[in-house]
Amino acid sequence: MRQLYTFFRSSTSYRVRIALSLKGLDWEARYVSLPRMEHKAADYLATNPQGLVPALVEDGQVLTQSLGILEYLDEVYPEPPLLPRAPLERAYVRALALIVSCDIHPLNNVRVLKALKARWGLADAAVDDWYAHWVAEGFRGFEAMLARAGRAASYCLGDRIGLADICLVPQVANARRFNCDLSPYPRLVAIADRAAALPAIARVAPQTQADAF
Repeated sequence: MRQLYTFFRSSTSYRVRIALSLKGLDWEARYVSLPRMEHKAADYLATNPQGLVPALVEDGQVLTQSLGILEYLDEVYPEPPLLPRAPLERAYVRALALIVSCDIHPLNNVRVLKALKARWGLADAAVDDWYAHWVAEGFRGFEAMLARAGRAASYCLGDRIGLADICLVPQVANARRFNCDLSPYPRLVAIADRAAALPAIARVAPQTQADAF
């Protein structure tokens, strides 16, 4: 049985849970509490020296970094595919996924928000403004790319869910948790909501997890 080290509110963990669920793969959840700093405990660092979630253990091998895990899963378990075959479509899907995973998430993950408060003394309201600013920067580009490319339908690429949608769903959920204004991004919000309602995704949503509080 593969094991997934996960935290319910971690958007990167959520991405991997979505991919596993879409592909019909079973896993044993190993819950790592970020508020209790369990990701920095010696036993977890022995599994993932970077001290981040998620980590996927399969056949005794530890896989880290959510996008690397997603591509591994797609290569080893190719059905249903998360990436299209056509190179230009693959590049488009990857570009959308990277807007979330490289341009939004790294600036807004919990360790950055904590550092803004603890190291630079920002008040809660200022940290919330920081979060909303980088969500808006990323989503503005994401929404424009959907409109320009003309490839979206039910999901970011036609009617088949894939890598871009898997990254988008958790980011929209987090943006809502931080009360970001999503009204300027009707296309991406509609896609995220449609994807989140799929049974395979709904069953792994943050609020369904055993460690949710």
